[in-house]
Amino acid sequence: MATSAELAARRQLAVPRGVATAYPVYAARAENAELWDLEGNRYVDFAGGIAVLNTGHRNPKVMAAVREQMELFTHTCFQVVPYEPYVALAERLNAKAPFKGPAKTIFFTTGAEAAENAVKIARAATGRSAVIAFAGGFHGRTMMTMAMTGKVLPYKKKFGPMPSEVYHLPFPVADHGITTADSLKALEFLFKADVEPSRVAAIAIEPIQGEGGFYEAPKDLLVALRTICDEHGILLIADEVQSGFARTGRLFGIEHSGVEPDLVTMAKSLAGGFPLSGVLGKAAIMDAAEPGGLGGTYAGSPIACAAALAVLDVIEEDGLLARADAMGARIKGRLEKIALRNDVVAITGIRGPGAMIGFDIVKSRGAYEPDPEATKRVTAAALEEGLILLSCGVYNNAIRILVPLTASDAIVDEGLDKLEASLIKAKG
Repeated sequence: MATSAELAARRQLAVPRGVATAYPVYAARAENAELWDLEGNRYVDFAGGIAVLNTGHRNPKVMAAVREQMELFTHTCFQVVPYEPYVALAERLNAKAPFKGPAKTIFFTTGAEAAENAVKIARAATGRSAVIAFAGGFHGRTMMTMAMTGKVLPYKKKFGPMPSEVYHLPFPVADHGITTADSLKALEFLFKADVEPSRVAAIAIEPIQGEGGFYEAPKDLLVALRTICDEHGILLIADEVQSGFARTGRLFGIEHSGVEPDLVTMAKSLAGGFPLSGVLGKAAIMDAAEPGGLGGTYAGSPIACAAALAVLDVIEEDGLLARADAMGARIKGRLEKIALRNDVVAITGIRGPGAMIGFDIVKSRGAYEPDPEATKRVTAAALEEGLILLSCGVYNNAIRILVPLTASDAIVDEGLDKLEASLIKAKG
């Protein structure tokens, strides 16, 4: 068997540098919230494959469903010969829609596909073309979703020009000096200076920003956006790719606000590690596209749909909504104690609903001056401690915690011990 070092050398020759890797270790196996590399080193996984593993690595119920489906068939293409797992999954998600009235769901493969197709559906339903998104938001790496993503580095550098008629608003973050009033004033200005409301098909927003730093969209912003969308016939898209499927203590993050979206994009933890995404929306809107206008060869893979049905079972049967709340309280309580220590790098802004937890690393206590270099030291030290940990944020100074919701308290505490040690090491 190759070593991690040998694979790193082979990778350099075989794989383009445009796909970055957070850590130079190569996975050999994983179980729930633990991962082992080729050398046998064990890691506590606080990344969860970037929010894909809310139900853990190789969840037994998910694996059983996948094995059963694999014995029947692995692919037909739903657009050629359809199958029950696709329909059954759509039915279950429609019943859980975070809005009133009839719902329909279509499946794809990646989060970017979901976001791009949500735009297609919105354009078909409204007859309009413009899209509004938010600074700091992440919607994907395809051309359309890259344009919607509100961060230049590393996502847009060298890839311009972007598709037209995509506009951005500032996202309210108190530590960044931006309020809901600022965002709404910018929208008012946008309507006056760049695009009339009657040409806007949709406003897309993450209820809790992922790559942007795990900042929750203020309820008053979401309420205002709903009112503005209703007034002007604009559709509201909730991007739940990272915040969905129990991570926040709700099936969808936007449920915390009580605001009803028109369309919801889903991916990541939907299928417990298998590639699957989808758009869930109000039935009349979802039916706007002509037959054949939506789909994809691998869209709604029968294996992934079987996995997703099992994921929904696990969320219900294992009580993962309540588990997310309990786990989040445990993590935030520990972080608040760590923040009081003088021998760690300065941390602030401990936040997040459920178990979608983030915090910022700053240069000194009492002032918000981002410290991206210290953040890099923390994630590097975490690897040495045996912890897989991810950073994010507009200023690259946020740490995000995405430990599987199925992890035991003992594993969570072990990971927090390793995180604390990493924060001490990073201070130097």
